[in-house]
Amino acid sequence: MNNHSLEPIAHIYTDFNDKFGIPRQSGRCPSLTGKIVFTPKYRVPEALTAIEQFNYLWLIFDFTLSHRDEFSPTVRPPRLGGNKKVGVFASRSPFRPNNLGLSSVKLEKIDKNDSDGTFLIVSGVDILNGTPIYDIKPYIPYADCHPDATEGYTKDTKNHLLNVDFPFDLLKIIEDDKREAVVDCLADDPRTAYSEDGKVFKMKFSKYDIEFFVAGDTLTVTNVRILQ
Repeated sequence: MNNHSLEPIAHIYTDFNDKFGIPRQSGRCPSLTGKIVFTPKYRVPEALTAIEQFNYLWLIFDFTLSHRDEFSPTVRPPRLGGNKKVGVFASRSPFRPNNLGLSSVKLEKIDKNDSDGTFLIVSGVDILNGTPIYDIKPYIPYADCHPDATEGYTKDTKNHLLNVDFPFDLLKIIEDDKREAVVDCLADDPRTAYSEDGKVFKMKFSKYDIEFFVAGDTLTVTNVRILQ
């Protein structure tokens, strides 16, 4: 058997420079976009021939901030309150062997410039800025969509969303084209399920530091600071 190490074919650039605030599943926040730039070795236009025929793609990527030397067979999904354990292979936890992630994203645009070559703009991202991408495959509905699939423990948390109170004098600090994405991320509740109401949190998004607290089912933004 030949030993074969993975090498990135591309990197994705998003508004998340910190894990806190990244949606827990792709597609949860459709307004979040990312730019996929291929490495020089794979910056070959022919490799993307016919990709425009598909409007959704699978991304296989590296959980770069979750590498561990030791294997843990169980994890605690944050949405389950932090106390219930499930098997790592029954979860999408980033703390897993090989640290591989899988996301389904929407292909919004194929573009090109002198510095990046041909690149992809995708939406519904849930990936850290600068993350290595190991492979891209088309999402094929007849093969990948299973209407009879069971939801397991996720059925109890999939509809969890918060109302967002974002005073306009704070919202206007954020660039127009990023406001919807910020609100979507906050509504998806970046906290763990066991977080106490009233505690102040900070979420870094793009060049902004957003401060908020949650009471009941309402998240209130209290400050927005531009990061230096």
